[in-house]
Amino acid sequence: MIYPKILDKLGDTPMVKIEPKGLDNINLYAKLEGYNPMGSVKDRAAAYMLKKGIESGKINKDTIVIESSSGNLGIALSAYCKEFGLKFYCVVDPHISLINEYIIKTLSTKMIKVTELDENGGYLLNRIKKVQKLLKEIPNSYWINQYGNPYNPEAYKETLGKEICDELNNIDYIFLGVSSGGTVTGLSQKIKEIFPKVKVVAVDIIGSVIFGGVPKKRYIPGIGSSIVPTVLKNAKIDEVLTVDEVSTIRMCHELLKDHNLFVGGSSGSVFSAVKKYFKNKKFKKKPTVVVVFADKGDRYINTVYNKNWCDSFLQKYSEIKQL
Repeated sequence: MIYPKILDKLGDTPMVKIEPKGLDNINLYAKLEGYNPMGSVKDRAAAYMLKKGIESGKINKDTIVIESSSGNLGIALSAYCKEFGLKFYCVVDPHISLINEYIIKTLSTKMIKVTELDENGGYLLNRIKKVQKLLKEIPNSYWINQYGNPYNPEAYKETLGKEICDELNNIDYIFLGVSSGGTVTGLSQKIKEIFPKVKVVAVDIIGSVIFGGVPKKRYIPGIGSSIVPTVLKNAKIDEVLTVDEVSTIRMCHELLKDHNLFVGGSSGSVFSAVKKYFKNKKFKKKPTVVVVFADKGDRYINTVYNKNWCDSFLQKYSEIKQL
């Protein structure tokens, strides 16, 4: 099929069956969101939130769109704002990867870097303060606000949720990494609507405060948060699993080596949770398990897939050297 523009090829991402060693007790399927035009699940929310903002009249041709993101949403918004003829200011922090910084700088109207740590030892709270300051200073500006925008979860309910439900006749479990809360909220609503008995398992990372954890420095972006997203209040979560960054890295490498899946950090976290959850469990009938892999591994080539980076930032975990 020929598309007039690359951004028109949004959604309808592939789903593949995975058969991990030691997990022959389940049927495991992975939805590969890295195949969206700008490389991640965040494409869906970016396009949807912008379209809804335009339809509501909150965004017009002269509006300056603002968001705090050093990762996939910032990249997606940079591209889709450009597509819609809108100016986009992206607020980032020093943790932004060189790859993401290059893409956002290239595609956005302006990239603003916040360098002062907040009270949690991270940058998110100060990034949001910077956004709020910009909103006061810039007339006709609009904050996407991924953590509180109801169109964030709605995007996943109306697009990704429908796709997954159409691709499978039944779903017993779905494992979802949590960050801004949009994906897990929207998907849990849609999938429970179609398959009421499904168990939704949210996956978080040590150091994240989303589900009451103690704030701690985190090195791998794309999962976890230093605030509790307000959109999460509408999520239908049955269970929460927390994994560490060592397991995340090991599972990313396992997915690449054993399954030819070059995926991002949060996918390693989700895969780790699945392996731990179903290890040694017995079922009369194999349950159908779905995971959403949010992005590809190319944006993590200097981190998760770099031994020097692993040694430098995670040196207390000596087993990383055995990857």
